[in-house]
Amino acid sequence: MRISPPIPVLRMFDVGRTLDFYCGYLGFGKDWEHRFEPGFPLYVQVSRSEATIHLSEHYGDGSPNTVLWIPVDDVDALHAELSAQQHGYSNPGIEHDGPGGRCMTVIDPSGNHLRFNQPD
Repeated sequence: MRISPPIPVLRMFDVGRTLDFYCGYLGFGKDWEHRFEPGFPLYVQVSRSEATIHLSEHYGDGSPNTVLWIPVDDVDALHAELSAQQHGYSNPGIEHDGPGGRCMTVIDPSGNHLRFNQPD
């Protein structure tokens, strides 16, 4: 039997700001989106490299302030990429002594924390 990696579901409250954050700022691509009917809550899958995240407007899907631990092979390169954009809502730094290696925390528009970690 095979068990695949989990896909986190994060709550979003402002679709425009959230998709701009993930697809514009973080460089994720929007793979697909779903609504049961027009005007109903949106459910979206975004991905970059091997990271896949679901974003949901549905009540009860995820909760604000969730933390995701996302392994990366070069946190300095990701930091430089994000810093070059001069994003209006985010200016992350690198924590040099995080558990498991160097870490950069980025907070999305709904308060979710994405911790990009470069293991030692």
